[in-house]
Amino acid sequence: MQRTIPPFRADVVGSLLRPAAIKQARKQFQAGEIDAGQLRAIEDNEIRRVVELQREAGLQVVTDGEFRRAWWHFDFFEGLDGVEGYDAIQGIQFNGVQTKARSIKVTGKLGFSNHPMLEDFRFLKSISGSATPKMTIPSPSVMHFRGGRDAISKEIYPDLKTYFDDLAQVYRDAINAFYDAGCRYLQLDDTVWAYLCSEDQKKQIRERGDSPEELARTYADVLNKAITGKPDDLVIGLHVCRGNFRSTWISEGGYEPVAEILFGGVNIDAFFLEYDNERSGGFEPLRFIKPGHQQAVLGLITTKSGELELAKTVESRLAEAAEFLDINQICLSPQCGFASTEEGNSLSEEQQWEKLKLVVDIAARIW
Repeated sequence: MQRTIPPFRADVVGSLLRPAAIKQARKQFQAGEIDAGQLRAIEDNEIRRVVELQREAGLQVVTDGEFRRAWWHFDFFEGLDGVEGYDAIQGIQFNGVQTKARSIKVTGKLGFSNHPMLEDFRFLKSISGSATPKMTIPSPSVMHFRGGRDAISKEIYPDLKTYFDDLAQVYRDAINAFYDAGCRYLQLDDTVWAYLCSEDQKKQIRERGDSPEELARTYADVLNKAITGKPDDLVIGLHVCRGNFRSTWISEGGYEPVAEILFGGVNIDAFFLEYDNERSGGFEPLRFIKPGHQQAVLGLITTKSGELELAKTVESRLAEAAEFLDINQICLSPQCGFASTEEGNSLSEEQQWEKLKLVVDIAARIW
């Protein structure tokens, strides 16, 4: 059966390849050749175009492609009270490549006020027509995990319990602010849960003095506190990502190590789960998703290469997943965005749209 509320049987994670006009405008802005208003006007035009293309592809959900961002996470965090971005010594290490050197630190009391992305969402909503506009922001877990204790002022937060309480409150305030701006579909993007599935990443976590098991409990608690009391007609999804930068990745390992606490314990409406290759493991962990309204949006179409999947292969994998979770609690999407950072993945815009149309076509047949 098709769904009339999010997540939809054919859904998306969020980011899209930045078109040439956006890349050129950003270069001109950085060189001082155009001002912020001119940059925004170009972004507006390209977002209008990409929203129309999503609707033409048959999607019931549209995003702005994250066209106004350089990063999937830092742009949001830097708009929070008490958070500062800075040029780090080195970038984030992916499989064979590093990102640009950027990071964040907490230098004041955390808060959410007058965030620029509220206006970004209002614009998206104004042009989405009959489609549902979806907002994507990084998860609170990412805010802590990236720098850990060292990135949090010990003067402002001598006790991390106070920090986590404030972090949950920041997200409650953010959720309410986006709701008031008209958002009814919000996605939290989270790489940390995938790290907690990786033996190599867990070893690194222990080496820096943290316990992976304790972090999992803390992050689940913060997520649940953040969404407590959310409006009934607001759908919140959690996208679990193993890293997505220029078609590379960071972590590997199936969901089993965190399945019980994540699927069985976090009160989210939809889990967006990467399942595009063997690094993601099997579907057995889906058994922990509770019967009822929760949906698992399976990312069976990869965004890391342009090769188009065979529909029959994707359909057979959906049938495998349905052995562990009711097919009516399953949806389909690409495994991640197509451009988690402005650099984008290694495929063409034409290939990107072919993949999104494939998601729509398969969902129409299965449900």
